[in-house]
Amino acid sequence: MKRSHVLAVCFCLFVASWLHAAETPSVTQETVMVPMRDGVLLATDVYRDPNLKQAPVLLMRTPYNKDRVKKIAERYAAAGFITVVQDCRGKFQSEGIFYPYDHEGRDGYDAIEWLGKQPWCNGRIGMWGASYVGATQWLAANEHPPGLVTIAPMATFSSFYRNLYLGGAMRLSLITRWASGNSKKPEGAEVTSDWRATLLHLPMSEIDEQIGWSIPWLEGMLTHPEHNGYWNRTELTDEIVDLELPMQHIVGYYDFFSRETVGNFMRMQQQARDAQTRGKQQLILGPWDHGSIGRAQVGDVDFGPHAVMDKAGENLQWFERYLKAGPENDSAVEVPVRYFSMGENVWREANTWPPRGFCETPFYLHSAGNANTGSGDGTLTYCPPTDAETADAFKADPADPAPACPVTEKRPLISATWAPVDQRPIEKRKDVLVYTSGAFTEPLRFAGNARAKLFVSADTPDADWVVKLIDVHPDGFAQNLAVGILRGRFRDSERQPKLMKSGQVYEITVDLGPIAAQIGKGHKLRVDICGAYFPLFDRNPNTGEGPFGKGTKVATEKVYHDAVRPSQIILPCQY
Repeated sequence: MKRSHVLAVCFCLFVASWLHAAETPSVTQETVMVPMRDGVLLATDVYRDPNLKQAPVLLMRTPYNKDRVKKIAERYAAAGFITVVQDCRGKFQSEGIFYPYDHEGRDGYDAIEWLGKQPWCNGRIGMWGASYVGATQWLAANEHPPGLVTIAPMATFSSFYRNLYLGGAMRLSLITRWASGNSKKPEGAEVTSDWRATLLHLPMSEIDEQIGWSIPWLEGMLTHPEHNGYWNRTELTDEIVDLELPMQHIVGYYDFFSRETVGNFMRMQQQARDAQTRGKQQLILGPWDHGSIGRAQVGDVDFGPHAVMDKAGENLQWFERYLKAGPENDSAVEVPVRYFSMGENVWREANTWPPRGFCETPFYLHSAGNANTGSGDGTLTYCPPTDAETADAFKADPADPAPACPVTEKRPLISATWAPVDQRPIEKRKDVLVYTSGAFTEPLRFAGNARAKLFVSADTPDADWVVKLIDVHPDGFAQNLAVGILRGRFRDSERQPKLMKSGQVYEITVDLGPIAAQIGKGHKLRVDICGAYFPLFDRNPNTGEGPFGKGTKVATEKVYHDAVRPSQIILPCQY
């Protein structure tokens, strides 16, 4: 190449680079210590384009280190927002003592009030973030701070009790592992290396010491299985309907926050006291678990390219509309619900959740009394039982609880996942009842909230029933779609548990959560029932003694399916 050509190319590259730099706003970062009402200073990063005299503000309050959000914060700042990321009280560079959720409402209010007084804030503030960071939004919003215009609470709760407890069972590995990394570790203390022994330890009230040191707030959570006044500081469910804020709710079916996030959307869309607020709610419901929002690969399943989503980009679009554009563009959401239909792996749209056009359809359990294991005689059909079928029974041994997913070298017990994984190894256990349909000749599509209605008994004062809904692929792969659990003594109430009587038959309803899927041609529908989902939920000692009890009992649990007691799974199907 001639020298003149080389110079010309270099000049063009220089001009292109200069033009790109001129088009891309420069973003500065400044760390300030923001005072709370009690004088505690919280470390706060402010990202902004210095050329903007005033702009709307996006706030994140996090216990997971504000420095980890740098790239997203810069992206939002480059899009014309002032982005503010704050370490929660007692975490990383902030002063004070961290106690989960205790100060998040008040500190959130104070942070938003401080933002409103800054010369670069135009008075319009939004919040974003997932999980604990999503909870900081609900808690701050519930304080009604001036200037808060919209929130985007991703994969989070408005009732922490209902996130930590489901059907009276505790999400044990989730909170214990979180506590081991988010509590102050005394000098010389070490985290347990024997998580199985720790998670099996009785009484439950001592598990924090088994982790390695005293964690009073964890002990409190473990020892209050009833939905009572202990949980009031994180119980916002009845109050959020008073909020007048546009909200974007994002979560996955496999996320342990799925019920809470979807429930919050439904509450705000259907029950918000302000009619305009009802029309400014959006739900995005995908095939993800808690750590995989926006990805295609979840557990053992690749949901394809359509499952890939830019979650930060979705937030950004929301804030462009409801924060940056101002009240003049504050209209209702055109598509309130976008949900991913697993199996066909496509996105669908709806005006509500559950989507309209689906009909509740029962699928009945059948057997000759030998539904134990995948090789048993359990079947699942549209037809209710007409004869006196023999009940199925299994023994639930607290010393050997049924696992939530297969334990492997790569997935030790403490790393049990909520994601879809092949259930066949678990279905070899005698304490698992398996009911399978015939192969479908036409696809079956369902979307909504699934549940199981079972007739059951146990010979112990308490027992658990775990119900899994499964898509059996033509090659045999058994993909868990949804799961629910109910602790027997909580069958009628979260607040007033009642022990069971030996041998008495009870009708129970097990919530399987929100789900949308297609059972394809050649696939089979399956239901597994067992007495534990360990360690994702604590195993039931079956004694009814509660979190301070040390004893265990092996329970003989029965599931009845006859003309008088037709146990069934109820799915919202489309025909």
